[in-house]
Amino acid sequence: MPSLGADMEFGTVLEWLVKPGDAVKRGDIVAIVDTSKAEIEVEIFEDGVIGKLLVPVGERVPVGTVLATILPAGTNGAKAAVPTPAAPPTPARAEAPSAPPEPRPPMRAPPPSPMPLRPVHDEHPVRVSPLARRTAEQLGVDLATVAGSGPQGAITRADVEAAAPRPVVRHRQPPRGAQPDRQAAMRDAIAALMARSKREVPHYYLELQIDMTRALAWLHEENLQQSLQERLLPSVLLLSAAAKAVKAMPELNGFWIDGAFRAADRVHLGVAISLRGGGLIAPALHDADRLSLDQLMAGVRDLVQRARIGRLRSSEMSDPTITVTNLGERGVDLVHGVIYPPQVALVGFGAVRERPWAADGMLGVRPIVTATLAADHRASDGHAGGRFLTLIEHRLQRPEEL
Repeated sequence: MPSLGADMEFGTVLEWLVKPGDAVKRGDIVAIVDTSKAEIEVEIFEDGVIGKLLVPVGERVPVGTVLATILPAGTNGAKAAVPTPAAPPTPARAEAPSAPPEPRPPMRAPPPSPMPLRPVHDEHPVRVSPLARRTAEQLGVDLATVAGSGPQGAITRADVEAAAPRPVVRHRQPPRGAQPDRQAAMRDAIAALMARSKREVPHYYLELQIDMTRALAWLHEENLQQSLQERLLPSVLLLSAAAKAVKAMPELNGFWIDGAFRAADRVHLGVAISLRGGGLIAPALHDADRLSLDQLMAGVRDLVQRARIGRLRSSEMSDPTITVTNLGERGVDLVHGVIYPPQVALVGFGAVRERPWAADGMLGVRPIVTATLAADHRASDGHAGGRFLTLIEHRLQRPEEL
């Protein structure tokens, strides 16, 4: 069970998307896992062949529990798919294993079948994942007409959607009655993590007001050349400036782990997203400092859409190196955030407001945004934090270079 954030302790397998014997490659989605915040698509990080599925659908297990085994690429799929029968202990000498035994979950009663039986045909009962059953109810699909492609011929969500009479736009809703519980669990998880962060992390806070006149004027001219769907939002300028600035300040980009700071060699920008119905999640925009403004805009739209329908991937949840929260669209002028451990910094942006501003000896009205930094004093100090905010300002005065 992957750790999808410092506030995650347990996860529940909702659906297996592979079966023993399936060949997989790095980046493939192999399972759907339910956390206290969302349903997450779990990726695999090496090529190989699925051996055994060790955790059945519906079981809640701690982070770190082995979910499945993976055999070397090229292993005979048919052999991999055959489960090894448990043999009773005998006094006969057993051959020494060729490799250390794999870690196993805590002892428990023999696991149930990976997917519960549901008598779709009276004579031919089939297996249906709970997620597939809910999807079938929502789409009005008769499960008796669906061919299963999952483990032991189980019907998966993808099978149901393929059998739907019209193309499916996925809106991953929890079961009826589960929403209040999920919201409460998410709020509890966030509160516990933020309380720990404020208790254990020595925060320091800085803020800087930034003149956005040049940035917004450039953005206006740039958007005149774009279609309505491709136009950039001011928030993307802020994200790009933050990503490029933190690349030059490695002491703010990384993790505090086991009493020491570990700088990250890439900038994976966590973007705080409010969820419909309440709650907050901060998935990563990978290599944000290398993305063009158009790529950043597309990436943000994609993350927001998938976060709100429960389609985030495990890699997006597990590796943000610094988080940005932008509450300007909510009308907030100033935000002092709480660091998301084990990260060591959080950047905040408020609304762009017209304010009195002195420039070149003249007093006028300019569009101003307040940028803030919450940083871990164990990894950096106010001098480094001040340089970082100044770098953001410098970037925003040269928007054509973002």
